[in-house]
Amino acid sequence: MSTGSSPEQMRGLYWVSWWIVHGFCRLYFRLEARGLENVPRRGPVIIASNHVSYLDPPVIGCLIPRVVNFLARDTLFRNPIFGAVLLKYQAVPVDRESGAAGLRAILDRLHTGGLIIVFPEGTRSLDGSLLSAKPGVGMTVLKSAAPVVPVRVLGSFESLGRHQWFPRPRKIIVCFGAAESFAAAREEAVTCTKPRLKQMYQQVADELMARIAALKG
Repeated sequence: MSTGSSPEQMRGLYWVSWWIVHGFCRLYFRLEARGLENVPRRGPVIIASNHVSYLDPPVIGCLIPRVVNFLARDTLFRNPIFGAVLLKYQAVPVDRESGAAGLRAILDRLHTGGLIIVFPEGTRSLDGSLLSAKPGVGMTVLKSAAPVVPVRVLGSFESLGRHQWFPRPRKIIVCFGAAESFAAAREEAVTCTKPRLKQMYQQVADELMARIAALKG
């Protein structure tokens, strides 16, 4: 499916939208970024964030001064209108039933120098608390060479929790932690056994979740 947009048109549309969302979030949510300098301005990057609200992707994305590749369920692309919008913004389709296909799509964007936002918990929290990380994010980290920036969003649950329909004007703070290379784990993953590799996926995911939890704002 083609959107008919050139890369230049896509970039222009992205930045017009970025400024609109950025301005709205700054005013309505009094959005504040802390540690934004930890996000590399070029090259592949994995942003790994907690997930408590539908607001999390846009409030993170509108703070980062570079094009962000968002993940979206592949079923969303089946809607002709919404699917066209997702394609126009270069969203990455992820099939939850086929982890391998989703991983390939993510790695393809990283290999071309893209920035990806992932949510290690895999789903939104029901009560705003942090959940356990899924091993899939550990697999993504170990199979890529991209630096990983832990992120914690504070206040988005109070604004738009899982059972709310409209965001309330609550202050939102996005904390960006120091980038981590996971160099030792990536080196071990090259030669370790398959059972050990599977174990490492969860260990890396847990370590990443601990780094997110340590960001207090």
